[in-house]
Amino acid sequence: MNDKMYSTGKFAKLANVTERTIRYYDKIGLLKPSFVLSNGYRQYTDSDLLKLQKILSLKHLGFSIEEIFPIVLEDQDIKESFQMQVELLDSRIKHMNLIKDSMEAMIMTLDTGKIDWGKVISLIQLSSDDNNVVDQYKNAKNLNVRISLHDMYSQNKQGWFPWIFHQIDFSKINRLLEVGCGNGKLWKDHNIDLRNREIFLSDSSQGMVDEVRKSLGNDFNCLVFDCEKIPFKDGYFDAVIANHVLFYARDINIALKEIKRVLNTRGILYCTTYGKNHMKELDALVKGFDNKIELSANKLFDVFGIDNGETILSKYFKKVEFKKYDDYLLVNKSKPIIDYILSCHGNQNELIGPRINEFRYYVNGVLKKEKNLKITKDAGMFICYI
Repeated sequence: MNDKMYSTGKFAKLANVTERTIRYYDKIGLLKPSFVLSNGYRQYTDSDLLKLQKILSLKHLGFSIEEIFPIVLEDQDIKESFQMQVELLDSRIKHMNLIKDSMEAMIMTLDTGKIDWGKVISLIQLSSDDNNVVDQYKNAKNLNVRISLHDMYSQNKQGWFPWIFHQIDFSKINRLLEVGCGNGKLWKDHNIDLRNREIFLSDSSQGMVDEVRKSLGNDFNCLVFDCEKIPFKDGYFDAVIANHVLFYARDINIALKEIKRVLNTRGILYCTTYGKNHMKELDALVKGFDNKIELSANKLFDVFGIDNGETILSKYFKKVEFKKYDDYLLVNKSKPIIDYILSCHGNQNELIGPRINEFRYYVNGVLKKEKNLKITKDAGMFICYI
């Protein structure tokens, strides 16, 4: 592609934004010009125009500048970029149509001279959930990024999800529930005889459940609900799986009471977590760049981890066993490391985003010195019996 060249003013005019906006994006490192002349004048190209279009589209959809940084820096071709934006717009349109339908239903109710307060509350909830599209995209994308790093660089050739799958005794299971199923990765590459079996996959994110339905088809029952309020009767399941889920519960005790309630008298809970040393090298890596960076707002292993898991679970289950997963990562490329870091739940996007090129140079320097970055995996499974 032979890109045309544009001055800052012409570039801003073409995009129908102010020069001040273009200068701001340049200043924070979100959109740097392709060329800077010896006199300091900025020269933008058609490629920069495509990047600006992506920024403005994501901004319109509700993404913050910090959230836009890692998305804009993805290695996407033009087609992939527009496909991603179309998917986000489709989700937003679907959400807006729900609001429209709810408003039209309210108008019909008002014509009768009565106010349906249930419909009013439903409309309020839909309207206040405007960030749902953004959150669902971030959740799905970030989960896929984190899984990808483990898939590519884990030294245990069995892999985490096959290991989990082989801990479960399916010979004793007719009804199974997985809470917090994420993208359904546990079931994608494993064949299981579904005859005379009911398997329910649930997540609190509608976006995640939609992705599972798309990838797994109709063989599984996919539902949206929170593990603190499970919509099944007492003793319904033979087994419940909670893979890296319990430490996200608003109240872990309520979640465990609910899980125990829906298990029958021979039921088993399979729940995974990690310990304080899990991925510790990534914490050290970002601290070496900026000591203020925190990859997680909360230490999830303090909520429910390897060290305290048995104590927490023993309040609800008569017998608790722990199985350790032996593995570590050996990573020799910077991009998967940086993508993983930017997918975390802390303040890293805010602090790294404006300095992303500097951070990339820093990570490349560490890898050049170390050749491979060895990353600890400190994870395992508790198997709990009623």
